[in-house]
Amino acid sequence: MVKREPEEIPDADHELVIERVCAIDVAKASGAVCVRLPDSAKPARRRVSRVWQVPATTRAVTDLATQLVAEGIEKVTVESTSDYWRIWFYLLESAGLDVQLINARDVKNLPGRPKTDKLDSVWLAKLTEKGLLRPSFVPPAPIRQLRDYTRLRVDLTRERTRHWQRLEKLLEDSLIKVSSVASKMDTLSVRDMLEALIGGERDPRRLAELARGRMKSKRAALIEALTGRFDEHHAEIARMLLDQIDTLSVQIERLTVRAEQLLAAMPDAQAPDPGKHPGAQPPGTGGSCPATDVARAAEVAEDNPAGPGLTAWQRLDEITGIGPLSAQVIIAEVGLDMGRFATAGHLVSWAKLSPRTIQSGAKHRGGATGKGNPYLKGVLGEAAAAAARTNTFLGERYQRIVKRRGKLKALVAVARSILTIVWHLLSDPAARFRDLGPDYHATRTDTTRKIRNHISQLTALGYRVTLEPAA
Repeated sequence: MVKREPEEIPDADHELVIERVCAIDVAKASGAVCVRLPDSAKPARRRVSRVWQVPATTRAVTDLATQLVAEGIEKVTVESTSDYWRIWFYLLESAGLDVQLINARDVKNLPGRPKTDKLDSVWLAKLTEKGLLRPSFVPPAPIRQLRDYTRLRVDLTRERTRHWQRLEKLLEDSLIKVSSVASKMDTLSVRDMLEALIGGERDPRRLAELARGRMKSKRAALIEALTGRFDEHHAEIARMLLDQIDTLSVQIERLTVRAEQLLAAMPDAQAPDPGKHPGAQPPGTGGSCPATDVARAAEVAEDNPAGPGLTAWQRLDEITGIGPLSAQVIIAEVGLDMGRFATAGHLVSWAKLSPRTIQSGAKHRGGATGKGNPYLKGVLGEAAAAAARTNTFLGERYQRIVKRRGKLKALVAVARSILTIVWHLLSDPAARFRDLGPDYHATRTDTTRKIRNHISQLTALGYRVTLEPAA
């Protein structure tokens, strides 16, 4: 039996015993506040807890913040209950207190103890003073504002898609099969035909003449598809749906403009000064990041004349599969300060794109990745699906994994690679994305070893192998 030396595991920064703490068990109309302080009146008692109810109003929470500052509170823990935590977090943070947001799942009360708001706040305060809580990521105020715009844009885009689907079902009810001929419902040709149908035109030949561009070559198919029973009630509902779609399109464009304005106002998002990159990390120094080959895709472009002059979201736009809107969403969800994530692996783990490792005795297995941030995972999934169809390093990475792991896991692996590249680009303002090429792994294959393996396999099948170099 091999004798192994004990492994020393240092405590994390948040695992420190804190002398003066406060915890708040959040509800909709109020919060149970517990303050734990040293008991100066009774030295025999090490700690004392004070619990009281505070209304969830701006004035009451502001007065609480003033009181906590006067008592020298070092750490405040707020439980993330729905959206009710926001008034507590924002006002206490603005008062200069060190506030951390905790997932309610991580502070679940132990079984066998009574469940009340008072006892929950005391339990939360005890966990806080012992440093047993891991805070959730809450971005600074400018990023939170950007996040509000980008998230609403995603929601309105999905709602607009649902309206297009309702319109397609309405046309199916009227026996109009234009969606079988047109590639998409939101093309200019289809829109002109819909407006003509709503206006009273029923002749399929005249409707087919409204086709534009490549749709003109499908005139015969359009005549058949536009022959149906589109009546007045279909026209009335179609008009309502198109008006809703147009309204949503205007709102989506407005949100995009506001997101661009917010990014333009953020100093950290602007193009860096040449030669001045405070706090920059060279790519590949991400600590425990396992994807070293992915890290090479984000290299310092000091000698690249096109390097300086690009903003943060423009540099993310260069990544395969990511567009301008996707880059804005990524910045809104992860922020610009990668100091919050020690390595790319920390960011990937926070985004729930890496499986949990579960070890019991000699057995090792991977657990579920978890839900994570739905907006971030959604945009990374779309980027991974787009990158998988390209002849690039990320596209080849998908092809290598999909053969043995399946489509879904291959897409998750590509999304993880994209997020790793994002971490390196945001960590170093001088870094630029560089596609490693689809032959990156092939050029690094040990040719001698590969030839030896093939010869061994053919020999085992009963063949005698003679190698001759190709002309």
